[in-house]
Amino acid sequence: MDGLPAFPGRTDAIEVIQRELTAFARRARGRATELHPELSLVASSILDLVIERDGCLAADLAGHFHLDKSTVSRQVAALEREGYLAREVDPANRRNLLLRATPEGKRIARAAARARADAFAERFRDWDDADVERLAEYLVRYNAADE
Repeated sequence: MDGLPAFPGRTDAIEVIQRELTAFARRARGRATELHPELSLVASSILDLVIERDGCLAADLAGHFHLDKSTVSRQVAALEREGYLAREVDPANRRNLLLRATPEGKRIARAAARARADAFAERFRDWDDADVERLAEYLVRYNAADE
């Protein structure tokens, strides 16, 4: 691949991957408020997962994102205050409260998703389709190893 560095070995390549993924995560957190000022990266991720699952428990969110329950609790409380999430009794276990996205939560999540999609499309504008598909496959494979 033209213009890209060659790595002399697996150890060096893994160090570069770690460094680049860390840089990516830091930029993503910083850009999240730029792309959608009403939602932090964590709040947006929580809202997206609640929508994807059509409701879930706060404990499920903590497990999925490997976050402390207190962190999830603060984020969920903020999303509830904003009117983006609501709690309802779980029909499968009435002792549990399910988190569900409100219509406003779904609207704000769609707007944030559009802004992210536009930003990614711009970032990959100069990449050919095969490279984008290859990166997608590698990221799915990488993240699957954590499940």
